[in-house]
Amino acid sequence: MNATRRLRDSLLLQEDLNFLLTNRVPRHALTRAMGWYSRLRSPALVRFSVAVWRLFTELDLSEAKKTRFESLHEVFTRELKDGARTVDPRPEVLASPCDAIVGACGTVQQGQVLQAKGMPYPLHELLGSASAAAAWEGGSYLTLRLTSAMYHRFHAPHDAVIEHVRVIRGDTWNVNPIALKRIERLFCRNERAVLDLRLAGGQRLALVPVAAILVASLRLHCLKLHVHLRYGGPTELPCRAHVAKGEELGWFEHGSTVIVFAPPGFVRAPGIEPGARIRMGQALMRLPA
Repeated sequence: MNATRRLRDSLLLQEDLNFLLTNRVPRHALTRAMGWYSRLRSPALVRFSVAVWRLFTELDLSEAKKTRFESLHEVFTRELKDGARTVDPRPEVLASPCDAIVGACGTVQQGQVLQAKGMPYPLHELLGSASAAAAWEGGSYLTLRLTSAMYHRFHAPHDAVIEHVRVIRGDTWNVNPIALKRIERLFCRNERAVLDLRLAGGQRLALVPVAAILVASLRLHCLKLHVHLRYGGPTELPCRAHVAKGEELGWFEHGSTVIVFAPPGFVRAPGIEPGARIRMGQALMRLPA
């Protein structure tokens, strides 16, 4: 019993330190500093930074298209070699938009979505609109968390048209599991965008890329849009961009989260459960028959 208590106390202490060091800090200042540092052009600095990075993460650059990086920003936003990812070609399959660890997933019920066990949040706060939230009642959602070491680009899960983009200003909390268990409505607090898509069959889909500490910056190709902490442009952006399944939509400049919303009738693919590691292009959901 004492050994169990000591182990529990040790784990709690580690969680406390992690939370303190990644959240109870000047988040905006650190994020801007990382943005500046990551763009310094120095291969020697990149090699040093990557070596330090690998002390804390499983960073694997063997799939990167480039073999030499001029800045840390190029590492964060790296492209992959041709053929490094296979996109499921079946028309009845919704493909994963990114490499990720599956987080909370389930059904939207009474306008509520889970960020972690016992931690619901109101969907209208995440999407920035009550009418937008109502459209997903009874539908499915999937939370896809990108770690800092993962491939940071995200892609179209199916042939579709991007009809609208909403930019929502916010904070830069860490979105790791420790923070998700402690900060209520965390995804509703952070910088994010909402992409409304319509599939060829008429079904709607929404992707919500959520930024985080040391990131708070994402690129969206459909509007040539750069969302960042100092972004002061329009927040409601009509769009008419046709995208093919697997086509690149944009990228984060570090690691973060993409939340996927689908209408009733969409079903998770086998193996898509909390904690599962998945790759961009892998089967994520099945469309209704």
